[in-house]
Amino acid sequence: MIIEREDDQPRLGIIAGAGHFPFMVARGAKRAGRHVTVVGLRGFADPDLANCADRFRWSGLARIGRWIRVLRGAGISEVILAGSVTKSCMYGRFRLLRLLPDATSLRLWFLSLRDKRNDTVLSAVADEFARHGMIMADCTSYCPEDMAPAGVLTQRQPTTAQEQDAAFGWRIAKEMGRLDVGQSVAIKEMEVIAVEAIEGTDRMIERAGQLCRHGGWAMVKVAKPDQDMRFDVPTVGPDTIANLKQHGAKMLVIEAGRTLIVDRDVMLAAADQAGIVVVSRANDPTPVE
Repeated sequence: MIIEREDDQPRLGIIAGAGHFPFMVARGAKRAGRHVTVVGLRGFADPDLANCADRFRWSGLARIGRWIRVLRGAGISEVILAGSVTKSCMYGRFRLLRLLPDATSLRLWFLSLRDKRNDTVLSAVADEFARHGMIMADCTSYCPEDMAPAGVLTQRQPTTAQEQDAAFGWRIAKEMGRLDVGQSVAIKEMEVIAVEAIEGTDRMIERAGQLCRHGGWAMVKVAKPDQDMRFDVPTVGPDTIANLKQHGAKMLVIEAGRTLIVDRDVMLAAADQAGIVVVSRANDPTPVE
């Protein structure tokens, strides 16, 4: 019998932000027999991630040079970005004092980027990792079973008016994605209530609830038309449903095969209890059935 030594295991590095997604990636990688090193982004990552990793290190958000040193020191050649980061923190007062960026981060942010949109920033980070011999991988590689299947996922079915809102919002959200503005829009009666930008989906949901106090609106959340599966993949879960319920939404539309669902059974049970329709539709122009 041959016992595989730790040094013989294929190695994966995870740059972990907030949320449950980093746990999904780490556990999936361990099931696949990978040695996992996690760099947890301070202020975002959950400390319990250390229990899912062979090696865990903390780092600041703007310390890309440290990410690289830690992962290279662990012999990593494949890296996944997982979890959310509140990008608006990069634009507050005294941001350089709060973030304390290292030389690598300063060079990328101020000298290398043509603009500061998500795809531009994350592509530059991936290129920097590649310069050091580490490839940024598809972030869904180790949890393909958690991608949304097509169809109406809840017991409650959409009404005709909701189907119209879904089709209308889909076109708007896809165009926003093409422009790399955001992933989500709030729609009611074929009118745009709110759009997601730098504040993130949760804050957009709150704003939609404030602007549509009678409720009954729909959120459409999609991947970009040319979605890079290495990062920023749309993700929903029980917390999404709780937020939608609190702010009066009655439908969630996501993209089949390109949206991650955290704790699917729990999320859909919560949606049924809240009377929220969840529709996962393929990327085509036909109305939701």
